[in-house]
Amino acid sequence: MTTIRPYGGKDFAACAALWERCGLTVWYNDPARDIALWQQSPNSEIFVAESAGTLSGTICCGHDGHRGWLYYVAVDPSDRHHGLGRRLVRHAEAWLHKQGIRKVELMVRESNRQVIGFYNALGYAVTPRAVMARWLELPAEPPADTPLPLDLALAAGRDSKVRFTITYLEMTARPAIAPVHPPIKTKFALMLAERPTVAFYRYLYNTVGGDWRWWLRRQMSDEELAGILADDRVEVFVLYVDGAPAGYFELDRREEPTIDLAYFGLMPHVVGRGLGRFLLYSAIEQAWSYDPERLTVNTNTMDHPRALPLYQKMGFVPYRQEEEEIFDPAITGVIPA
Repeated sequence: MTTIRPYGGKDFAACAALWERCGLTVWYNDPARDIALWQQSPNSEIFVAESAGTLSGTICCGHDGHRGWLYYVAVDPSDRHHGLGRRLVRHAEAWLHKQGIRKVELMVRESNRQVIGFYNALGYAVTPRAVMARWLELPAEPPADTPLPLDLALAAGRDSKVRFTITYLEMTARPAIAPVHPPIKTKFALMLAERPTVAFYRYLYNTVGGDWRWWLRRQMSDEELAGILADDRVEVFVLYVDGAPAGYFELDRREEPTIDLAYFGLMPHVVGRGLGRFLLYSAIEQAWSYDPERLTVNTNTMDHPRALPLYQKMGFVPYRQEEEEIFDPAITGVIPA
């Protein structure tokens, strides 16, 4: 029979080994230091699950006088799917409730869908928040050449910024270019997405821009992005190849008589098939069908290296450049690692 009891001084080696087996131990989490701090605090407790003298699970809980928190929830891989994880969580919740705590919180990486599902089944819900952190002291020197999240990168003194050059281009008259068609036998369609959903737009944006650090629309809330897409002056044209989305361009007419080619690109699976010039030609033709005074676009040195030459070849002329510096969106979490 498995019992749950408070942590004892002789449990350290078994706890540390369990956390290692469960993948909870990383270079900046020192089990000895963490356990010592929890034992010193009257607002925290460590519980272990034990069966026949073998430690098979742990949970650490504590509170700040307002909210309870759960940490180091671990069940030995050989003992999972028998309800032990649920028992540990309920045990910790009961302890917190006795302390007068009314709400319990925890943090799970968004990519860890299995663990999120576990907590969903226990009645926990995702409550979106901007979680911010700052290290007052690093427990050890980060491993060399290891990608670090922003808080660790800043604490370690690493350069977590990316620098790039933005080139702004324009055309003030409809270009005299020959029509561009897709390669022969390409099964394609180019369609206006009327009031696209946020989910569909994010699919287009994230897939087309995934290799080129497109980050601006990723950090927008769904509400903000929905407001842009609901404006009839923002038009999203989707290229379909063989029946599936293959790229898109977006025309922003909110500042007419200037129209901005806000976004343009192909999905990775069709790059190299001769569709880029066709899609850009289509965007230019569509924009000039509104008889604007000016058509603008911009690109930067993080984009595909052929983007700038293609814009110029199709009639755009550079008129300004700017140097920009941002925290690397792949480090800040805007773009998933």
